[in-house]
Amino acid sequence: MTWFDSGRSTPPMGERLQLLWERPEILQTPGAHNALSALLAKRAGFEALYLSGGAVSASLGLPDLGVMTIEEVLVFVRSITRATDLPLIVDGDTGYGEALNVMRLVRDLEDAGAAAVQLEDQILPKKCGHLSDKRLVEPEAMAAKIAAAVKSRRHLRIIARTDAIASEGLDAAISRAQLYRAAGADMIFPEALIDAEDMARFTAAVSAPMLANMTEFGKTPYLTAAQFQDLGFDLVIWPVSSLRAAAERIDTLYKHLASDGGQGGFLDQMMSRKEIYEVIGYHDYEALDDSIAQSIVPDV
Repeated sequence: MTWFDSGRSTPPMGERLQLLWERPEILQTPGAHNALSALLAKRAGFEALYLSGGAVSASLGLPDLGVMTIEEVLVFVRSITRATDLPLIVDGDTGYGEALNVMRLVRDLEDAGAAAVQLEDQILPKKCGHLSDKRLVEPEAMAAKIAAAVKSRRHLRIIARTDAIASEGLDAAISRAQLYRAAGADMIFPEALIDAEDMARFTAAVSAPMLANMTEFGKTPYLTAAQFQDLGFDLVIWPVSSLRAAAERIDTLYKHLASDGGQGGFLDQMMSRKEIYEVIGYHDYEALDDSIAQSIVPDV
């Protein structure tokens, strides 16, 4: 089955995502930085995906400071959702503006096939949640954005992220999360928690589904999905892992090409033409047009 001849799945993506995180076991959700990585995640058995603003920014050669546009993000959203038909959580940063901008973002993401948007309580220029000196909006201003998102959505789930732990402390972050939940957020995302004790305190204090961010090279200790589940989380993301792994491998390839003048000694570190064709369903697309003979992949 290909994107060209498959129907959109039902129920709507937002509802599908919520049904997944409401199961007893934690929903494991890897980041996918493009459609090919999303297809590989689906092949590995994952049932939902995450699109990181940091990964999109890096893919565009930009810093994660809120300088990319909605339209640039939507290109990634459309390609991932049409390739996989899996629920996709999209990092919406600060919502690209205030209430009306957030409402526009919600509708654009729904039209592009997304299942959820994550909104954070920073002000522009925003930063990665694990960096220093983040600046926050007033809690009431963030609650107003969440309420606007809820008002405009048809099925999109709203995930409210708070970055208050580092600058205002755990109790203030809990208070913000409770306010965001009251404003209509479907899930709460406490960013940059630094130990299991704080995680347990947070999830116990806030009555809402909980998202855990297991990013690399940040402030959060490395925990497994099962450990996060025991601490009260319903969903865990690995937001930029695929991009970092791909970047390291590509960097190694280019160094090899520069030093050796060819890729012959690197082939065992590449996915073959045949396997990539299998992942993207190349022959399934060929089969849709009787004028195309099925291509024969070189037997190397």
